[in-house]
Amino acid sequence: MIVLGIETSCDDTGVGIVDAERNILANIVASQLAEHKPYGGVVPEVAARAHLDVIDGVLAQALETSGLSLNDISAVAATTGPGLIGGVMVGSMMGKALSAVRKLPFISVNHLEAHALTARLTEGVEFPYLLLLASGGHCQLLLVKGVGDYRLLGRTIDDAIGECFDKCAKMLGLGYPGGPLIERAARDGNPKTFALPRPMIGKKGCDFSFSGLKTAVRTHIKSKTLSPSFVSNMAASLQAAIASSVADRARHAFAALKGEGQSITAFVAAGGVAANGALRERLTEIAEESGVPFAAPPPSLCTDNGVMVAWAGLERFRLGLTDALGVSARPRWPLEDIKRAG
Repeated sequence: MIVLGIETSCDDTGVGIVDAERNILANIVASQLAEHKPYGGVVPEVAARAHLDVIDGVLAQALETSGLSLNDISAVAATTGPGLIGGVMVGSMMGKALSAVRKLPFISVNHLEAHALTARLTEGVEFPYLLLLASGGHCQLLLVKGVGDYRLLGRTIDDAIGECFDKCAKMLGLGYPGGPLIERAARDGNPKTFALPRPMIGKKGCDFSFSGLKTAVRTHIKSKTLSPSFVSNMAASLQAAIASSVADRARHAFAALKGEGQSITAFVAAGGVAANGALRERLTEIAEESGVPFAAPPPSLCTDNGVMVAWAGLERFRLGLTDALGVSARPRWPLEDIKRAG
């Protein structure tokens, strides 16, 4: 069983190919960083046009890398949401076209589910597990009970971590994308320099909030010279504040599950923000406190890619979950609304 996956929900054009033995046969990603960097963020119309320009070449390169032809593919999976609707339509239409022409089963993949299941490909994690899904547009804690079976424990009430990183990096003159640049600057900084707030710490539940952190960073920056030391210290302080907030929310999630008698196999982090090394270290500590292993995909599979879509498609395909070619692209698609097996 070999599945080809297509990902175009934001600013990366990805095609991946995986098999049922958890082998990654191809992982080709075309970045649009150069196109969006002048704007300090992703411009939806620019992204959609860029996907159109490169998707044929990315597909051809993935097949060449794998040494396979479309005759060897068992099914085609494509992200059909959530995401920037123009980009989602490019990838989903490519997937549907391949399915129709080659008479292959088509699997509609939720972008968030693709992130949520990636650790099962790379780390062999078994259900059920606690998941932190953190990216530029999402920040959620979920109990992952099975394919298509997700229980939301907490989500951000305002900004996601990735958005906070991007906007703070822009204020600090670091550029775009913010997450990797903040992490790089933080290596030379002292995380105790600035007393930034730890949003939601001590509050009931598992929800997040990061808008106040942006305000605090802006307040410190006012009338200050953005010297290299100032930027490094602020980046380190911001990263530490986010890690502390996430750790507190995760502890609440562990406590809630324990109170229900719900056992889990692991604490998993996924999404682009899960590539952050400092956050991974803190989450590893929380997992150890709770007596379960911490797992996360390698950084290259935390950011958007076709491999995660191919794997989610394979997980669904072997459960008999395929989709008609009339399935719609969606800009919004909560995990709780996904069709599940059984």
